[in-house]
Amino acid sequence: MAVLSEQSVQTGRTSRTGEGGRSASASTRRRGLPLALNTVSIGLGIALWWALAAAGLSLPTPPEVVSRAGTLLSNGTLLDDIAASLGRVLAGFVLGTALAIPVGFLMGWYGIARGLVEPWVQFFRTIPPLAIIPLAIVLMGIGEPPKIFVIFLAAFLVCVISTYQGVVNIDRTLVNAARVLGARDAGIFLRVVVPATTPFILVGMRVGLGSAWATLVAAELIAAQEGLGFRMQNAQLYYDLPTIFVGLITIGILGLVMDRILLMAERKLTGWQERR
Repeated sequence: MAVLSEQSVQTGRTSRTGEGGRSASASTRRRGLPLALNTVSIGLGIALWWALAAAGLSLPTPPEVVSRAGTLLSNGTLLDDIAASLGRVLAGFVLGTALAIPVGFLMGWYGIARGLVEPWVQFFRTIPPLAIIPLAIVLMGIGEPPKIFVIFLAAFLVCVISTYQGVVNIDRTLVNAARVLGARDAGIFLRVVVPATTPFILVGMRVGLGSAWATLVAAELIAAQEGLGFRMQNAQLYYDLPTIFVGLITIGILGLVMDRILLMAERKLTGWQERR
């Protein structure tokens, strides 16, 4: 009987080990599939671009763009432009997000704050940030503040609405249950409101980041001397398509990397959330 018992235990351990190995292998395959699909998609996109350029469309070929990127990198122009544009986007995005989150919480939690702030948020949300550029120039001059301000506005308006929507969508049953259990407002806010709103905040940050990059080119119309948007606009005057493509691709890559960083943060902070 003892021998049979030991054999049963060993068999159970082997079975669990095998199941764990198969589970880890399946998890690795699930993680690797999106990366493989991304690689295939990028390859097909480059092939289509090359085919369109070879067919006579007014597009530079990928080797021409790579060559121009190498030239701009070697003389330091591209790195300077990346540093200038990245600094403006990060400054505007961080400031916009830092203000949007508390304002969104106040709007969602307190009716008085909602009544006072929401009309202005909705008002400015219907005005494209690009339309604010003339006013920003008049009020702030032609230095860095107006460039950062229009990027800040683009990120703020997206993130504040997302945060507000997250607060008003909280299941009131959770809040009432916390009150019944004796939780005070501070405890409810930290343990119920913040966790439930975090997915909305992170989605708003991702969309706001896209709006910040989309506003960058127009923001660098304001007497900029360097930056990816400035370089593209300057290249447009000389019909320099390879330089324009270098700027477009660089903005796309930087935006994609920053979005993936936010996506990783979202997965870490909202691990409790069911995903497909």
